[in-house]
Amino acid sequence: MAQRAEWPIRISIVGAESTGKTTLAAALAQALSQGSGLRVAWVPEVLREWCERMGRTPQAHEQVAILQSQQARMDAAALGHEVVVCDTTPLMTAVYSRLVFGDDSLDAQAVKLHCSVALTLLTALDLPWVADGHQRDGPQVREPVDTLLRSLMQSNGLPYAVVGGAGPARVAQALAAVAPLLRERRARPDGGLFTRLASSANATDADDATRRQGWACECCVGEYERALLRP
Repeated sequence: MAQRAEWPIRISIVGAESTGKTTLAAALAQALSQGSGLRVAWVPEVLREWCERMGRTPQAHEQVAILQSQQARMDAAALGHEVVVCDTTPLMTAVYSRLVFGDDSLDAQAVKLHCSVALTLLTALDLPWVADGHQRDGPQVREPVDTLLRSLMQSNGLPYAVVGGAGPARVAQALAAVAPLLRERRARPDGGLFTRLASSANATDADDATRRQGWACECCVGEYERALLRP
């Protein structure tokens, strides 16, 4: 059996650029808040705000401050909420430090901080790449980022679920992955969403064995993801 999640529950969303992380984080937080009656916070991405404010991407020596700011936001949100949906975590900062600067010095700190996360949702590469100012390099970096993320999570035993699909389908997959964490608390027992979460086909003990392998919801994602997940 997987270890019981501690409250407040932190759910992180990570993934390569232009894979819908921010959109999914906002939609997931809203769905959980409205449908479950739990106090849910959505923590936005520090890097996005930093790039918009500075008009550029960060340099190597500025990465650690971004990592610490992201974690500080997550910790602050956890003080007054039962569920915290995080649009990225320090893990993404470490991955980009590796990819852009060839620097793995943030890995250990990022992994240690990420251990406070109960479940990580990895956004699949099944959405079209869209430009977004200074923050995005191009579609060619998506697979390298995805590969680094998977490697870092799997090598450190960080559980994650791949979330694919577009629009409501992507949100539905995220909800199905989150469901096992929320079964023990029903703030609104007669609520439609929470009832569906509790009875979801994905909310079974089979998920525990799947997460011990480092991922979940393999059956829900596209052929690209299934190929990556095959032994």
